[in-house]
Amino acid sequence: MTLADSLSLKPDSRRAKRLEDVNPEDFAWSIPIMRAGYSGRGLVYLVVAGVSLWSILQGGQAEGTSEAMQSLQGGWGTAVIVLIALGMFAYAVWRLVDSIWDLEAYGRGAKGLIARVGMLVTGAAHLGIGMLAVTLLIGRSGGGSGKQMLDTVLQSPGGQLVVGVAGLLTIGAGGYYLHKAYKEEYRNHLRANRFTTHMNGALRAGLAAQGVVIGIIGMLICYAALHANASEAGGLGSAFDWLQGQVYGRVLVGLLCLGLLGFALFCFVNAGYRIIPKAADRGIESVGARLRAAAENATS
Repeated sequence: MTLADSLSLKPDSRRAKRLEDVNPEDFAWSIPIMRAGYSGRGLVYLVVAGVSLWSILQGGQAEGTSEAMQSLQGGWGTAVIVLIALGMFAYAVWRLVDSIWDLEAYGRGAKGLIARVGMLVTGAAHLGIGMLAVTLLIGRSGGGSGKQMLDTVLQSPGGQLVVGVAGLLTIGAGGYYLHKAYKEEYRNHLRANRFTTHMNGALRAGLAAQGVVIGIIGMLICYAALHANASEAGGLGSAFDWLQGQVYGRVLVGLLCLGLLGFALFCFVNAGYRIIPKAADRGIESVGARLRAAAENATS
């Protein structure tokens, strides 16, 4: 089986051709960075979803990223915050490396550049979480800096339009996660083994939950742009608050937190088994390839 087969690429496609003459050993150095980054990302969602579920069970409310990390301060919690900071910095570096060296072989066409710029944007967002963790470790609060920056943009000429476009793009990113969950294309980027093959339900639910969260955040950004009010926007905590105000909001928030635990699992699974196209051994079998082969054998 070729790498193109594992990634569901047409043999004559440009992306497949970009991978033909690549020596995986030249990019093996990127694998530890990827593992550290996805592990840190998984830890963030594990902490936020876990703290929020515990709070809900105790009669409280779901917590945002900053509040969840603040609840960990002291003792072993401080060690967890340190790991989150290191993991977020590693994930930011991974997205930068992935984009610059084009480890996914997207190329320099319009679609490829959009994908690679998207990597940089997600890397910058997670770098912000890492900086937030650092501010908590040194005893400062950075929770309001994002809204202060947003308010500055909104008050500038054309600021509402800029923020509105950012909100629409964020909604689009949420839709992208939902599309990935629906199409299950992520299976072509995971090594096939018993664990990755049989945990698909949880991985799919995790991706869908992440899509819902990002979509709500994008919608709140659009609200902020429409009313020129930065207080209407926010991150994960604001998404929880908005959902809490809907019919059966507490139940919906609880289900969303369970879904985010699935996304934490998705991140950890990627840390262990993600296929980096330019660093992958030729002939590797992905989950998608194994399932397609099983389906073909069943029908033959």
